[in-house]
Amino acid sequence: MRARALTGQPPESAAVRQRIFAAINTIEPLDSPAALEDVGVEVIKGTLTFRASGIADVNGRTIRFRQALIATGGTPVSTGIPGLAPGATVTSDTIWELDALPGRLAIVGEGPVACELGQAFARLGTEVTMIVRSRILPKEDPDAADLVRESLEADGVRILEYASVENAATTAAGTRIRLGDGAAVDTDAVLLATGRTPRTAGLGLERIGVKLDEDGHVITDSRMMTSNPLIWAAGDVTANPQFTHLAGVHASVAASNAVLGLKRQVSGTVPRVTFTSPEVAAVGLTGADSRLQHRARTVRHTHVDRAVTEDSTSGFTRLIMDRRGKILGCTIVGPRAGESLAELTLAVHKGMTTSDIAGTTHPYPTYSDGVWNAAVADVRERLASPGTRRAMAALIWFRRRWLDGPGSHRRDQ
Repeated sequence: MRARALTGQPPESAAVRQRIFAAINTIEPLDSPAALEDVGVEVIKGTLTFRASGIADVNGRTIRFRQALIATGGTPVSTGIPGLAPGATVTSDTIWELDALPGRLAIVGEGPVACELGQAFARLGTEVTMIVRSRILPKEDPDAADLVRESLEADGVRILEYASVENAATTAAGTRIRLGDGAAVDTDAVLLATGRTPRTAGLGLERIGVKLDEDGHVITDSRMMTSNPLIWAAGDVTANPQFTHLAGVHASVAASNAVLGLKRQVSGTVPRVTFTSPEVAAVGLTGADSRLQHRARTVRHTHVDRAVTEDSTSGFTRLIMDRRGKILGCTIVGPRAGESLAELTLAVHKGMTTSDIAGTTHPYPTYSDGVWNAAVADVRERLASPGTRRAMAALIWFRRRWLDGPGSHRRDQ
């Protein structure tokens, strides 16, 4: 979006769409059926239904198997508003297929997809209204959500928080969405960003003893095994967080357990990034619980030299630790926040402390200075505690008295 900053004009939507599809066409072959066939996988195109344990049907062809991995994914929710015409709706899967940039776009949703696409279309010149049932980014640190809200509004996004949708109607000028308080939002297109539905309908999972939750997700344990010990599942078809990176890791765990008889378990440490401007990156806990003696250490990016040099100091880095300095979570807000998150993801996964981070040399100047500065500040605070100061004073006294003082027993080497 740098073109807008330089010229004061939004970039051409056609050029943006062309760039998006060029990126997709570059990445897509890596996960294509042809790529699978190149490594020896037999690919059968069709609709599968499980008939019985060890037996499935694909377009009339019987497939016998010892074990199976369900990875059918999910689809964006595309219904649920009374009176809303299907032709007026788009989802995250279809919005870039619009022939022309909509003059007005209403977004129903409050999560990362709603915020990312809301900002993108506002910067392209669309009049964007977000209809949010609670607050934006409800799973993130409120301070992080506040910064994203400020940025969205600065880009011209109208955000209606704590709003409910009653119904919709087609008008001569497009679509009118009626809200619970009686207000109305007129729009040319409606983006539904309220979640995804697992693709489990029609698979015949009831015939093979695979249990689903109330929303239709396949239930798995920490090894990605379903209620049938010969059936495994991974990705958006399960009830786990719906991230591409997580689906790949879970599929790897499921496949290795199924084929090799291992008992690998998935990690509960899941990093996530909202790709707005500024980015929001988080892992583990996002808030400190004083009842559990958790502590938070925040470094504002006004004190991160890389942010100062790029005049982008509105963000922050916040670490959550227990009383011994073990890192339990982190939130980073700022440019390339996701790039700084990998270190903290490893720290949470491995139970590392702020001392581990502070004792590691970091490159300068980078945005990861926020992580290092927060860790250093926490170590300094713990060293300044009364108990630690007494212990250090005793150690210094001992050294001076017995090692460095008159009559020292230490031998010169």
